[in-house]
Amino acid sequence: MPKLTINGLEVEVEQGTSILQAAEQIGIEIPRFCYHDKLTVPANCRMCLVEVEGGPPKPAASCAMACGDGMVVQTESEMVKKARKGVMEMLLINHPLDCPICDQGGECDLQDQAMAYGFDRSRFEENKRAVKDKELGPLVKTIMTRCINCTRCVRFAEEIAGTPVLGQFHRGEDAEIGTFIEQLVETELSGNLIDICPVGALTSKPYAFAARSWELKKTESVDVHDAVGSNIRVDSRGREVMRILPRLHEDVNEEWISDRTRFSYDGLNRQRLDRPYIRDEDSGSLKEASWDEAFAYIAKKTKGVKGENIAALAGDLCDLESMTALKDLMGALGSPHMDCRTDGGRFDTSVRRGYIFNSGIAGIEQADAILLVGTNPRLEATMVNARIRKTWLEKRIPIALIGEAAELTYPYHHAGTTPDDLVKLAKDYAKKVKAEKPMMIVGAGAFAREDGEAIHKAVYEAAEKLGCIKDGWNGFNVLQNAASRVGALDIGFVPQKSGKDFNEIIEGTKDGSIEVLYLLGADEFDTRGQVGWQTFTIYQGHHGDHGASRADVILPGSAYTEKDGTYVNTEGRAQLAKKAVAPPGEAREDWKILRALSEQMGHTLPYDTLIQLRERIKTDWPHLADIDTLRASPWKEFGKKGKISKDPFRSSVTHYYLTNAICRASETMAKCSESFVTDDNKMLEAAE
Repeated sequence: MPKLTINGLEVEVEQGTSILQAAEQIGIEIPRFCYHDKLTVPANCRMCLVEVEGGPPKPAASCAMACGDGMVVQTESEMVKKARKGVMEMLLINHPLDCPICDQGGECDLQDQAMAYGFDRSRFEENKRAVKDKELGPLVKTIMTRCINCTRCVRFAEEIAGTPVLGQFHRGEDAEIGTFIEQLVETELSGNLIDICPVGALTSKPYAFAARSWELKKTESVDVHDAVGSNIRVDSRGREVMRILPRLHEDVNEEWISDRTRFSYDGLNRQRLDRPYIRDEDSGSLKEASWDEAFAYIAKKTKGVKGENIAALAGDLCDLESMTALKDLMGALGSPHMDCRTDGGRFDTSVRRGYIFNSGIAGIEQADAILLVGTNPRLEATMVNARIRKTWLEKRIPIALIGEAAELTYPYHHAGTTPDDLVKLAKDYAKKVKAEKPMMIVGAGAFAREDGEAIHKAVYEAAEKLGCIKDGWNGFNVLQNAASRVGALDIGFVPQKSGKDFNEIIEGTKDGSIEVLYLLGADEFDTRGQVGWQTFTIYQGHHGDHGASRADVILPGSAYTEKDGTYVNTEGRAQLAKKAVAPPGEAREDWKILRALSEQMGHTLPYDTLIQLRERIKTDWPHLADIDTLRASPWKEFGKKGKISKDPFRSSVTHYYLTNAICRASETMAKCSESFVTDDNKMLEAAE
């Protein structure tokens, strides 16, 4: 391991470490524009120049020079300072004086480094050049005259996103970034181009001229648009969420987030439920009511109804606390009928290893072969797909897919579409591919069928045959697509003894066996077309979406940015979402609504504060109290033997931008839906 001296400080680093990285390890700052630790090194901005004693009598680019044993490096010598001032002077030759109207103002690398390392005057008198703006879609706004040609966006699109549509054209003064032909950046990660751009050339189109960074309150939270649990920062002003940015978490989302996570926030203020409603029994129309009136009406309608005639469903965006409160209320009422799998999924919930992402998202990088079953990770979990691409780029591992063909961002072998193809592959694949750490990723859509439990058994057997389970390695992974799913399964929000599952509950509303149905944020299915009209339906949620359209009583709840809550991601990692803004009107936090309702119904829940509720969760499910921790559980046999249909596997997500109530209320997501191809079949047609 080479040992070198930087500014008089000695440091020992691993072979291949650059001078810039070595300086970071001992807290010495070296300015940079083109360098990014997640991208390849182009060394084209020259801002990171340092002086290496004994070397050529000129400054060296520290991002591209590997450390050598005995090196002596100076980062603050007169030569280096003069070189940096010259580089900054060159970078600003054509840069417009847009700082007062630039959305990057206040958080701009160019501003900061010009102040710290730049020259106080310019020797250039030539006219500034202008570059035509590019149309990249409804999300990314371009002001290309500000571009300093660092090529971060080009490298991100090619390496991380896997959609190499950006490039640098021409040479010298005519060099510019753009697309070869006028083309939109069709990737679910395009918003990250805004974050990595060190100047104001790429900014957020929905956020344009909306606020300044110093006006915003910043709240650390987690995303709920899929089951990855990406770490985010919610920036708000007053009661309005102004933007959502990624937060670094190397084991979950690294420093990226998907476009749905980043840009759907405008849906938080549209089509919101801000007061209770009761449906008039004569006219059938909804009328405003007070909380007391709504609770009294529910108590009246449910009085005398037996527990066996009451059911509850929890939707995809629910927090752990509210589902616990609803489960406790159903238990107090004597109802065994509850389910969180509103996609119709059927699988064995008795073994935790059978429904979580056992290897962890970061564990994808350890795999040396990956089999995808009934999933399209690009649409279902964009950050998981990005991690698979990263692994493929680094190791060129073999990847196979059983299910619908999809336009993924890495090459794969399409090994079939049906469960029979999985059985055949399990027999031959282990012989053909000698893998030490093979991985299987099964999509939630693989179980959303009548033979779901038999499929669950089949994937267990396939995982055993493929060698996915070894000492120190569990490569069997289920990719859930709902933020609430794993948490709900952990607390047992599934049919209790003799209870009905989702499909049976829906049938029960039609045959009269279910007289009362409680929908907690359940917007994943068409309630008007599926729930029987004789069933008294209570909807608690934050948007007037599918669930509210059928409800007899509507109770306005809080969205994920408006409450403190716990969400368990597909790995089984419990994470905390923090309250960033207040809910609109009379809307309240979901667990508080259930606590108040339970009192009116004569079954008061035994907790009055969020702390008490979390203590109740900790008592029964202690692993859910270990925040941001992956807890191991035993590997046991799961699933049930049964007849398996020959129907092909299907992905659970077909329309990426309109997957939940928040997205369907978002104007930005609607524009994305119009601009980008999201249907799988259309994707394939376009690819062909």
